Amino acid sequence: MPTTSNRGMQIGASPIRSLLPYARQAKNDGVHIYHLNIGQPDIETPLAARRYLAADDEPIIGYGPSEGLPELRTAIADYYQKFDGGLTSEDVLVTTGASEAILFTMMSCLDHGSQVIIPEPFYANYIGFSAMSGVDIVPITSTIDTQFTLPTIEEFEQIITDKTKAIFLCNPGNPTGQLYDKAQLQALSDLVKKYDLFLIVDEVYKEFVYDGEFTSVLSLPQIEDHVIVIDSISKVFSACGARVGCLITKNAAVKSSVLKYAQLRLCPPFHGQKLALACYAGTDHYIQSAIQTYQKRREILFNALSEIEGVTCYKPKAAFYNIAALPVDDAEDFCRWLLTDFRVNKSTLMLAPANGFYFNKSLGKSEVRIAYILNKEDLTIAIDILSKALIAYKEK
Repeated sequence: MPTTSNRGMQIGASPIRSLLPYARQAKNDGVHIYHLNIGQPDIETPLAARRYLAADDEPIIGYGPSEGLPELRTAIADYYQKFDGGLTSEDVLVTTGASEAILFTMMSCLDHGSQVIIPEPFYANYIGFSAMSGVDIVPITSTIDTQFTLPTIEEFEQIITDKTKAIFLCNPGNPTGQLYDKAQLQALSDLVKKYDLFLIVDEVYKEFVYDGEFTSVLSLPQIEDHVIVIDSISKVFSACGARVGCLITKNAAVKSSVLKYAQLRLCPPFHGQKLALACYAGTDHYIQSAIQTYQKRREILFNALSEIEGVTCYKPKAAFYNIAALPVDDAEDFCRWLLTDFRVNKSTLMLAPANGFYFNKSLGKSEVRIAYILNKEDLTIAIDILSKALIAYKEK
């Protein structure tokens, strides 16, 4: 039998989805699962956008421009004016979700064997995309003890080598809910200028900020050619399945390289782009309502976790994630046990083991990522199940 590639063998399973077989079996057995493991919002996609899409009577769903529909690129550039982006439509390339934007960025900016510095814990799929691109991740660790505060500039500088080509951030942070402020980003911009590096920032959660103020790296002066921003409609408009994201940069060489990859995959999804266009047409009220909803859920989660003996937690500043350290030695085993063995009124809970968000696999073994994407009633029930489960697991 032919063997599969080493590349495919080396890519790890997603920590967000790795427990799905156990969840499917539990559902087949009639168990209700409260999903706090994945960032799939339960807030409805904008109604006006859904109606616009339903009314579309395009007779042929044909190929579009590889860089995205012109009107959508313009809408995204206009939307970013609120963050002092100073963009034109030429600075925006539409992608099949933020995932493709990340992959195109790595393949366009980094060579095989190049190093990219990423604060850990980080979005686990960065590991897979770097493996696909032949790029080496150099992690710089933050911890729950400091609420995942960004390491100092001196710590970043200490690990820069002649192979370092980029610093990659997620701001606001997934999985931590951390927010990096303007002073921190300015210090990083000085560093990338000093060493002639790219500064790649995943800004997908930029609208969901509760403490502090979001700063887009597009607004920082004198680093236009260093900056690449990743964005998506998935979270802000609760449209994960539309698979529409974008890559934003003023660097002409990067845009030229990205376009070549974009042409190879032909074009982004037609209907997804149409939905995105309608979303961007009326954003303010929808976004403000979503912010208020997540802020209330954040309070519920933090207050409930704080009352559970042995749990270490913090109040995240942004996004809709929180990492909690549980009084267990192996959070992955605990999360699996929740799905296979533990029930409260024919219900259980699904969490994401946080170890998978660390590059260093010796870290995060007792931690879980919790996505507070359920309504307040379900979120309250879910954390009550967690509390009961920790007692039962300890007795086990």
